[in-house]
Amino acid sequence: MTTTAIASPPRGLVLARAVLSLFKLRIGVLIMVTALVGLAVTPGASLSAAQVLVLALSVLVASASAGAFNQYAEHEADRLMMRTSGRAFVTGVLPRHPAWLLLMALMLAGAVAAAWAMLNAAAAACVFLGAFFYGVVYTLWLKRRSAWNIVIGGLAGSFALLAGAAAADPMPGAHGWLLALVLFLWTPPHFWSLAIANRSDYLMAGVPMLPVVVGDRRAAWIVFGGTVALVAASLVPLAYGAGWIHALGALAGGTWFLRKSWQLGRRPTRRTAIASFLASLVQLSALLAGTTLDALLR
Repeated sequence: MTTTAIASPPRGLVLARAVLSLFKLRIGVLIMVTALVGLAVTPGASLSAAQVLVLALSVLVASASAGAFNQYAEHEADRLMMRTSGRAFVTGVLPRHPAWLLLMALMLAGAVAAAWAMLNAAAAACVFLGAFFYGVVYTLWLKRRSAWNIVIGGLAGSFALLAGAAAADPMPGAHGWLLALVLFLWTPPHFWSLAIANRSDYLMAGVPMLPVVVGDRRAAWIVFGGTVALVAASLVPLAYGAGWIHALGALAGGTWFLRKSWQLGRRPTRRTAIASFLASLVQLSALLAGTTLDALLR
């Protein structure tokens, strides 16, 4: 009997995957999309293709720098959590060298400078604040001090949307601010659903995520309450000129998230928590798609 050896992937491919994971590009792309939505819903200056590209890339690069900094700062805690134990600084695929900090700083500085030069100071400030709230306020200040860490940390997504709105108008109108509020309200039920599913990880790492502090059942009902507030807030733009396509996206995604978070509240298990987490992504995708199409077709 013979056995067939399974070939290891080429080292270059392993390194490329590690770098992509380090900069959390999947999250970064979502944050970049929120900035473009902010631009789409805000009346104001008509941006050139180059300016739109700078907006997208500056938000993406700033988000990537903050995501990498989070992994650099949290590598010891990441060792203790099953969900993060495969990260590059934990496994040693990428050496945790101070040179990474210089690269992250240069990425953020370049992103802010590009937004300032090609857009305006307000957009550049929002690009910076999005990375600052995730990298410093959430990662360094609040994550290990408060069960409400992700609430304030969630402002990172709000600032991305405001960066897009400010690119069109340095003083965005109500629609942009309301969508930034929706992003702010979205983050806690989204993340706490995942935290319920991975409560043992956070307990092991000594991170006071809400389920660790108040228990799964109470945290699950807080997720449901947060979802109710989120869906209600997503409908408020209808009073400020948003149309039926926005309403359709908000109601379709919101109803699904409400259903799954209600099931989580009634029976807080890993399965229902993951279902609620995935429903939050459906809700946000439907809302962003609906509000963008609504703005472009009006």
